[in-house]
Formats: sequence, structure tokens, C-alpha cells
Amino acid sequence: MNITQPLDSPTLSQAFNRQAMTYVFAVVGLIWYCFMCAISILGLVAARRRYRSCPASPRRTADSAPGVSILRPLKGLDTNLYENLESTFKQEYPNYEIIFSVADENDQALTVVRALKSKYPDVKASVIIGEEVVGVNPKVNNLMRPVRAAANDILWVIDSGVIVDPGTLARSVDVLTGLPTSRSNKTISLVHHVPFALIDEDKIGSRLEAAFLNTNHAKMYIAINTVGVESCVVGKSNLYRRSDLERVNGSLIPVRSQIASTHEPVVYGLAAFGKFLAEDNMIASALWHELGLRHDLSSDVACNVVGNMSFLDYVWRRMRWIRVRKRMVLAATLAEPFTESLVVCVLGSLSCRTIFGFPPWIFALLHYTLWLSIDLDVYTSIGGNKINSQGMFGFILAWVGREVLALPIYLFAIFGDEIIWRGQRYQVLHNGEARLCTDQKGSRPWFSFRRIGQYHQI
Repeated sequence: MNITQPLDSPTLSQAFNRQAMTYVFAVVGLIWYCFMCAISILGLVAARRRYRSCPASPRRTADSAPGVSILRPLKGLDTNLYENLESTFKQEYPNYEIIFSVADENDQALTVVRALKSKYPDVKASVIIGEEVVGVNPKVNNLMRPVRAAANDILWVIDSGVIVDPGTLARSVDVLTGLPTSRSNKTISLVHHVPFALIDEDKIGSRLEAAFLNTNHAKMYIAINTVGVESCVVGKSNLYRRSDLERVNGSLIPVRSQIASTHEPVVYGLAAFGKFLAEDNMIASALWHELGLRHDLSSDVACNVVGNMSFLDYVWRRMRWIRVRKRMVLAATLAEPFTESLVVCVLGSLSCRTIFGFPPWIFALLHYTLWLSIDLDVYTSIGGNKINSQGMFGFILAWVGREVLALPIYLFAIFGDEIIWRGQRYQVLHNGEARLCTDQKGSRPWFSFRRIGQYHQI
């Protein structure tokens, strides 16, 4: 006689618990997917509102416009250098000076500077030769003397690889000073500009870099700065006051809470940031946290001609960003893979299959259609024009390559602390500080670079 054995109660309980946990994880995954969609759409909407209309500033012809000192640190002949530097001579603003700085009197960039000074004799421009070493960051060392020599409190620090629109300075001053025509109603200490990559050479690394900067990076950068819950600044083109800079020391501790030490004098001002590689981000964070001031974007972009970037140049550049960010904002860096489209797609498709029984392949098709459409719209907003039909195929290939490579590059980068910048090897330390690795026989990346250091902006 066959007797049906009743199912063991613990077994039923375990099966139920597994099913419940699977459902909970699916709900969490779906919530995260919806959150990332919301962030992406926010970036799209904010980019449309800010960059598709670029109003002229009344500062262009105002006699009372505050003075601005434009600081351009140089080293060597960067891609498109003449046009990049010339764009600062063409600013539609009545009261500014330009200070170029180089560490070496034989620097080739000086030839370009002299040619531009001859072409624009009416523009107040000067050159400072010789750096002041205050740390491992060569850009900070190069800027020390220009910051002191600047005739104005408002400083506009622009990387040598950046070209800007003639109206950028006027609109940026509007935002910084809180002119009623500006878009901000906050107390602003720093105005920055979203990077936009221009391609002049059809190289795979250049295309990958442009696909990254002009879509995913721009979308997230604009969205984060629209929400404004934390400092998020890339230092290709930043406008701030020297008087504010002289009050911060990079500790990120509010000024009122800082206790002066009788044993170790605290360094304030630009010199305090020479120990960081990402000095731009640290200066912005210091203004935010130490002084309680905020940042904002103007309606302009910092155009960067990418140049001849190889595939390995691109990979190492992305790794450098990740390793520096890991030491500065660990939690955000650890969460970064979950913001990439591939991981987001996997989470969303598995969640929808568990909850709704939705086929993953259909979900993936819809997901990437949405993701690509958003990125193309952001590209159009910040770039000022749509991609033509001839360039669309190449752009999509580069976009797909960027999305596929994001996770492998991240995984390779997250477990290391060494980076190579301008031919020098550094170890990134706590809080983004860095140490120059003098032992050049130590561990090295598994690949080498012939043109390393050309893409130097961190």
C-alpha cells in the first residue's frame, strides 16, 4: 500500500522563504531601475533647459563688470592649443586679463602664446615662467605664482585643452555674482562647465572618450548638479574667488569647527591642494563643505579636442579616474557599476521577469532603446547639433563599446592604487592625496604607452 508522505514543514518554510527573498530582491531591483531611469531623464530635461537656450549676458558691454583674471597653466603643445588659447582672447567681456604660466622657459607652448599676444595687442595678457613646488600636483605648482599675481579676485582657471565660447565668461560671472538673469537663486562660490569632447582624429580611443563624455558622463554630471546634494565638479573650466580659496585648507571640515593646531601650522589657499591629484574636485568640495557655499553650471560647455587617443590611452584614463575617485568618495565609487546601463539592464530584466513574467530579451531591447535615445538627446543639447546620418553609425558603435567596456575597466581599476600621469607614476593615498613613486622599477601596468601623459586632465 502506497502512503503519500506529507511534505516536511521545514522544507515548505524554506521554499517559501526563498521565494519571498527572491521577490523582495526583485522589488528592490525594480525600484533601483526606476530610480536610474529617473536620474537619466532628469539629466535629459536639465540639459534641454540649460543648454538649448544660451542667452546673451548684459555683462558684455557693462562698464561696471567685475574684473576677472583668466589663468591658463600650460605644458607642451596640446592638441588644438592655438585655437584653445585664442578662445580666451575672444571673450565678450569688458574687464579681464589673461595669465599664462609654464614651468620651463623652453616650453613649446610659449611660441603659441607669443603669437597670440602679437595678434591681440589690445588684450591684457602676460606670461609667468617658473613653478613653485608645493606638492606632487604639477598643475597646482604651475598655478601658485599666477594666483598671487592676478589683479582680480575672480579667477577663471581653464585647462590648456579647453576651447570656450566667446560669451562663456560673461554668463559665468552672471551665475557667480547672482545676477537676476542667471538661473541660480543660491549663494554660489564656483561656476563650472560640463566637458564636451570634439574629435579631430578618427581613432578608437578618441571615439570611446567622446561617447563617454558627451553622453553618460554629461547626463549624470548635469543630473547630480541639478539635484545639488553634494559637490560634483570637474576642473577643466572653473570660475571662483581667490578670497574664498584663501579661506579653505582641503580638510572638508566646516571653518567654524576647525581647531587650529599649535604643533602643525595649517596651510590655507591653493598651496593646501598641492598634495591632491584631483585638486579641482577637492577645491570645489572645500568651498562646499568648509564654507557652506554652493556651485552651479552656466549655459556653456568646456569643449575639449580629444586628439589622437589610442584604445589603451582611453582605458588607462578611465582607470585613473576610478582609482582617484575611490580614494576620495569610496561609497559613490563602489556604487558606480550599478549606474551603468549593462548592470541596470540585468537588474531590471530579472526583476520584471520575477514580478511580471516579462521576457528578458524584450526588456533588454526596450531598455537600450530608451538608454540610447536619452544619451543622444543629451548629446544634442550640449553639443548644439544632431549627429548626421553619416556619423551616427560610428557613434553608436563607440557608444556600445563604451557601455560594454565600462564594467571590465572598473573591475580592473578598483583593485589598484597606482596611476600614471604625465609620464610619472603616483600612488593614490587616503582622501585623494598622492605620493610620487620614485622607484621606477616597481610594479607597472600590464600594458605600456608610447604617448602617455598627453591626456593629463584628471
